[in-house]
Amino acid sequence: MTKPTPAERMLLDLGIIEPKDIDLDAIAWTRGAVVNYRPIDNCEATIVGSKRRAVISVNNRSTPERRRFSLAHELGHWHHHRGRVLFCGKNDVCNFANDALNPERQADGFASDLILPNYMVDPRLRKMKRLTLAAARDLANEFCTSLTATLFKMTLLNRFPMMIVCHNKTKRRWFESAPMLQPWWKWPTKTLDRQTFAADMLFNGAAEQNFPRKMPADAWFDFKGCDRYEVEEQSFLLPDDEILTILKLPDEAVA
Repeated sequence: MTKPTPAERMLLDLGIIEPKDIDLDAIAWTRGAVVNYRPIDNCEATIVGSKRRAVISVNNRSTPERRRFSLAHELGHWHHHRGRVLFCGKNDVCNFANDALNPERQADGFASDLILPNYMVDPRLRKMKRLTLAAARDLANEFCTSLTATLFKMTLLNRFPMMIVCHNKTKRRWFESAPMLQPWWKWPTKTLDRQTFAADMLFNGAAEQNFPRKMPADAWFDFKGCDRYEVEEQSFLLPDDEILTILKLPDEAVA
């Protein structure tokens, strides 16, 4: 069994084994932090603390899933960066484009483990028959998390030969690949190919597909020989003219 992360250890120490019991306000209280929900301009959340006590403020104008991740993110700062005053804007929280050593990415990782702990998510992935947006949405609803955060966790847990890729209209913003993939399958193209279903949604306003659809792999990759394969593609729109795509890769992509 994989050693629990600090966030997971926190949950296990409290006897939490079901998603419905992950009460972040109560968990914050056990860590010496009081949570306030109030309007905040240009910021998702803040934390101000001493060595033992902290006050976390969360923007109550954000969606419930965003507020939940923001609170978990600030608890990540309280664990990793205690003693610092931090103001987390909308581009800091749940920003998977951040470098792995960036304090915001560290706090995001803690948040992911707190609201989507591996020991709860992994058994559910084992029962998932097919990688679809509908299945991911069901998981997100059970954990009260955003679809993006849920898919990121699903990718890292390495149960499917998958990748998630975020694009805007000019470039690839960020991506994450399942660890099981061959190295040459881990790097999608930097721009969105206009023949993809994702491009049709982003540029032409096409409707979201109900199921993954097959697409030539060379629409998403440029390594030699990729034109001999197909991938399964399904996307959904994000705010700010961005789109997130799930790619299920062929068996040959697995190391």
